[in-house]
Amino acid sequence: MVRRLVVRELAHACVGACAQAAAELAALRAGLDEVPGVRVDDGAVATAFTSERHLLINGRAPVNFAPLSRFWRTADGWVRTHANYPHHRERLLKVMGPADSLEPAFAERSSLEVEEAVYAAGGLAVALRTPEEWAAHEQAVELAERPLIERERLDSAPARVLAPIDGAPLLPAAGLRVLDLTRVIAGPVATRTLALFGADVLRIDPPHVPELPDQHADTGFGKRSATLDLAADPGTFEKLLATADVVVTGYRPGALDRFGLSPRALAERRPGIVVAQLSAWGAYGPWSERRGFDSLVQVATGIAAVEGSMEQPGALPAQALDHGTGYLLAAEVLRAVREQSYDGGSRCVRLALARTAQWLMEGVRDGSAGGIGGYGAAGQVTHAAYDGPDAWLAETDSGIGRLRYARSPVSFVDGPVDWARPPGPWGVDSARWE
Repeated sequence: MVRRLVVRELAHACVGACAQAAAELAALRAGLDEVPGVRVDDGAVATAFTSERHLLINGRAPVNFAPLSRFWRTADGWVRTHANYPHHRERLLKVMGPADSLEPAFAERSSLEVEEAVYAAGGLAVALRTPEEWAAHEQAVELAERPLIERERLDSAPARVLAPIDGAPLLPAAGLRVLDLTRVIAGPVATRTLALFGADVLRIDPPHVPELPDQHADTGFGKRSATLDLAADPGTFEKLLATADVVVTGYRPGALDRFGLSPRALAERRPGIVVAQLSAWGAYGPWSERRGFDSLVQVATGIAAVEGSMEQPGALPAQALDHGTGYLLAAEVLRAVREQSYDGGSRCVRLALARTAQWLMEGVRDGSAGGIGGYGAAGQVTHAAYDGPDAWLAETDSGIGRLRYARSPVSFVDGPVDWARPPGPWGVDSARWE
């Protein structure tokens, strides 16, 4: 099968954008006359964009998709389900019946009927659409009216004072405290990258919804992990927020507002904060409150039809929407911090997987990488040939065992090449700053 989407170009653009933002912030904080050169390596990018496939834990390969996370043929087409988490599996089965009789249950219903019924029960199923069908969808129309990256200045907080950095490696995010309220891949990739550049990243999860352990291991490098019930213990979060510099969220738009975690509410209590928000479908439109994952966004937006067909849907060679959006989100945080140093203001940046998907599809319609166009192309970006993943894999001991993992592809001259700490078990750290 000939792949038609410019995934390589998207991956390079996202990694290059992140490396450029890191290099620019490093130059500012180190007082350099020139921005360090950026390197984008085919091998590093290809390996990192499939990091979850390269991970080994004590020699064991991870489980990336549960058996019920797959395509199902319906009466008029296909749907794709996501049931990696136990609660999503339970909700799917509540609608579609026992696991051993799912195929006939899907086959007797239309794709849109399944999509709506499973969503209404709190589960995850998305109908396969062509690019044209998605373009006509109200959610796609909303997305088309928005930029790839939404930026908002929330107030007139004073300029951020950044302490100088020196020595090697240069750590542009050194001293920044990042509250990581994200899950799955895209958000954790962003905060994992900020940790690479020296940020103190504390991931916060609700205690009653554990993360999948293999997933947490892949994206937990450089971070600490704690659990906190925001409803039962708001005081602990307020103590963390009081000295935080960045809050990154990856839940459905508005889902955290009841805890006082909307961007403006955060800025009122912590002027000068940078709020980075990630969602599946965007913070607007009829699907804004829906849950979603990379695999489902591919199906809805027509990517699965382009990479295969409506008769036999396909998929991207990597979860590129997740990884690419994650690197863009990290880039925007670094860029916002740099801009604050001379222009002040609390900042909010927003990205959505479905908008990244549209960006990728624009490259197809242009017949080239034109839709992805030179984002992050400033600076000295070089491309090296891909010679396999081995050069970009490393091993380390950790609290969860011996790990083989993919190193970060985000690189600039005199920057870090690996994380300062391996991942630990989910939720074992204290909800406090070190």
